[in-house]
Amino acid sequence: MISTTPPNFGRYLYTLPDFALYFVTALILLMIFLVVYTKLTPQHEWRLIKEGNSAAAISLSGATIGFALPLAAAIMNSQSLVDAAVWGVVALIIQWGTFIAARFLVPRLPERITNNETSAGIVAAGLSLAVGVLNAACMTY
Repeated sequence: MISTTPPNFGRYLYTLPDFALYFVTALILLMIFLVVYTKLTPQHEWRLIKEGNSAAAISLSGATIGFALPLAAAIMNSQSLVDAAVWGVVALIIQWGTFIAARFLVPRLPERITNNETSAGIVAAGLSLAVGVLNAACMTY
């Protein structure tokens, strides 16, 4: 039987303000991540990317997704917006730490990314993604 009563869209959208608040906060945290991460790494990702450096683009993309995954997990599992934001900062710190660790695993990593060695960018991205997935899984508290 098909209902002839018009749908009450208000009941579906009553959480829209919460969605908007969390989404805007997540975008702000993502922008903060990009600014902080690119300031802390020795290579100049944005300049390199503008020059067509694929290794820098791959590495930064992996780090960005590696940050977004645990940020999403923090938002899904948080008790409040502040809780999600705090865990977002934790995710940022872990991604930066991952880059530091990658420098030990891949000799001259920043130099190799600057020289557009795609293999170095792929390894950096892969490590960032792997740590991001693990970080996200650990944020299911």
